[in-house]
Amino acid sequence: MTFILGLIGGNPSPGMGAAKHSVSTFLELQRKKVHRYVIFKIDEKTKEVVVEKTGGPSESYDDFTASLPENECRYAVFDFDFVTSENFQMSRIFFIAWCPSVARIRPKMIYATSKYRFRRELKGVHYEIQATDPTEMDFEVIKDRAY
Repeated sequence: MTFILGLIGGNPSPGMGAAKHSVSTFLELQRKKVHRYVIFKIDEKTKEVVVEKTGGPSESYDDFTASLPENECRYAVFDFDFVTSENFQMSRIFFIAWCPSVARIRPKMIYATSKYRFRRELKGVHYEIQATDPTEMDFEVIKDRAY
């Protein structure tokens, strides 16, 4: 019934939405380049996706991946800067749904059902990656997608 109501404008998409601070932090990454990455987690008490950690503009992709928990799900955005073969400075924002295979079942289900709604609130993301293992979001994967 919830699905049908969502289609006709009754109930919004299932899952947890973004806290206002989460959207504003994403906009700081996107527009002001204040952050290299933002890691989000679901707060089951408030039923919202909240900011867990931000990385400064000088932080690397290795710093970002080291900040993700090994056995818990998270959402993240990473601002990948690169130079094209024509020597233009470019930036691509990646949305990463990190759900390691060793995570517990309940959080996996909650993150899976909330991903679409949360992702939709982050306007301006270029690429999306679903990763259950670190190799699925390796730096080479990001680089290949961006070019």
